[in-house]
Amino acid sequence: MSHSDDALAPGELRRAATITNQRGLHARASAKFVKLVATFDAEIMVRRGESMVSGESIMGLMMLAAGPGTCVELRAQGPQADDAMTALLDLINRKFDEE
Repeated sequence: MSHSDDALAPGELRRAATITNQRGLHARASAKFVKLVATFDAEIMVRRGESMVSGESIMGLMMLAAGPGTCVELRAQGPQADDAMTALLDLINRKFDEE
């Protein structure tokens, strides 16, 4: 997956999501995200503005400083990209099961 340009790679999915849990992508929420990513055969990237990080990196996700109300873009590629995207969007929409 190319991180340097904004062209859609073959088979790549992109979806926008708004972080709505009370504390944003803090350590616990990031850990849940990474744990879920690990269950799929897919490469997941998360973008906020000009910053893009691996969905497998707790520290990377936290460095996005995505607080409540922040819009992020999820990018998924690989054999289970569609299932991964659905599950990750569901986790975000459930506020990381925190509330």
